[in-house]
Amino acid sequence: MFLFSGSHSGKEEEVTGVMEFQSLLKKAEKGLMVRTDSRKVQEGECFVAMPGTSVRGIDYIPAALDNGAAFVVAAEADRDLVAPVVEDRAAAVYVDNPAAALGELARAFFKVEQRDIKLVGITGTNGKTTTSYIIEHLFAAAGLKVGVLGTVTYRWPGFEMDAPLTTPDCWMLHELLFNMKKADVDVVVMEVSSHALDQYRVAGLDFHAGVFTNLTQDHLDYHETMEEYFRAKSMLFMDYPLPRKANVLNYNDTYGRRLLKACEDGVGYGIGDTALVEQEVGKKPLVQGRILSMTGQGIELETSYKGKSWVIHSPLVGAFNAMNLLAAQAVGLQLGLNCKDMRKLSTFPGVPGRLERVMNDAGLDIFVDYAHTPDALENVQQALKKLDFNRLITVFGCGGDRDRVKRPLMAEAVARYADIAVLTSDNPRTEDPLAILDDARPGLKGAARVLEHVDRQTAITMAIGEMRPGDALLIAGKGHEDYQVIGKEKRHFSDKEAALKGIEETRS
Repeated sequence: MFLFSGSHSGKEEEVTGVMEFQSLLKKAEKGLMVRTDSRKVQEGECFVAMPGTSVRGIDYIPAALDNGAAFVVAAEADRDLVAPVVEDRAAAVYVDNPAAALGELARAFFKVEQRDIKLVGITGTNGKTTTSYIIEHLFAAAGLKVGVLGTVTYRWPGFEMDAPLTTPDCWMLHELLFNMKKADVDVVVMEVSSHALDQYRVAGLDFHAGVFTNLTQDHLDYHETMEEYFRAKSMLFMDYPLPRKANVLNYNDTYGRRLLKACEDGVGYGIGDTALVEQEVGKKPLVQGRILSMTGQGIELETSYKGKSWVIHSPLVGAFNAMNLLAAQAVGLQLGLNCKDMRKLSTFPGVPGRLERVMNDAGLDIFVDYAHTPDALENVQQALKKLDFNRLITVFGCGGDRDRVKRPLMAEAVARYADIAVLTSDNPRTEDPLAILDDARPGLKGAARVLEHVDRQTAITMAIGEMRPGDALLIAGKGHEDYQVIGKEKRHFSDKEAALKGIEETRS
């Protein structure tokens, strides 16, 4: 998959000079430790100078050498800068892409591909986490051991840790997969972010199935354009061509149909008539859904595939969750499960922070959700508006140091559905919280009623104070997160806890 420059001269097996990448791979297979943090390098190890914008790995080569690095991997484009630094202190290995090279080294070191494990990657703007939980439930109910790497936690039977990143760094990812297989995990489900794909964090992995949920505006502070955002997402399907890999693609999404047309082995999933889909992408296998009913108690969903149909009853709420259920079923069908296995979805309880009800003794209908994009806010509010609540009150904010363009769009989404819109802070990070509110405020022009407070706890308490019997309160943006980032400080903050505190404060 990746092409490496190799050396143009030098003696392959010497400790100094220029070494072929293939020779370094053999050393990794025999246990050579590889580092990307110069501070962690120990005597005789390999340092990979990762590419970067504000921070460049090549700037840390001297520190790695001082700590005893015997091998240095750097970009061919940086050869003239690196060679005088390395000189005769270590063996230099020049490659086209150090990030991709790290993946191949991790693959050689951990040998995960030799350990019979099925890897499912899920990418898209919205729905990744819920879909990963549903797939986990589906395979676990079929008697398999399942591991999950995602936004909430990294976990498998007997192990769980909070997730610092949706997709961990490349070496850690391979190490986690190695540890999962040692624990006899059969299937691994992982969320794959666009950043991770663009930065080659999943390099060296073989995916047995890839899922595309949807693509809506997000992360344009990083990708700059929707087309670049799509290009990064599409790497999961176009650049990891494992034979017979199942590419499961949302045919209700414009970008999903583009992928479905491009992937020879693509399998579509979605809701509604497939005639127009087939006209656009050609004849493809399709997992087709039909919502029979949708209430506050859940969804009754009919699924059809290759001439067979079945009905599942799920406690999940909203059409967007019907799509998540279809994606999970499509994966299960491609990896050996059958339509009878799909009945186990009726016992799936839901996902922390994804339209999660806050249980309280005041009898108030309060929900927390991770929605932090215009599309996600649209979907979750639509779901609640269909549940016959009297009014919908929505608390929301926008993240700092992130895509500013989406802020008024998020506000517009709230204005379209909320009877009362409550604007507050999310994670302001290093931006002025009041300036973030200023960016979002224009989108609230059409709102029926607007409340505003920069302090999130105060805003949530204000919203609870507005509630009448039969109202629903949605606290959007943070979901499962139990922190708020203000400046560079990470402070404990839970929307669920804030809601319970708000109830007590409004009672007093």
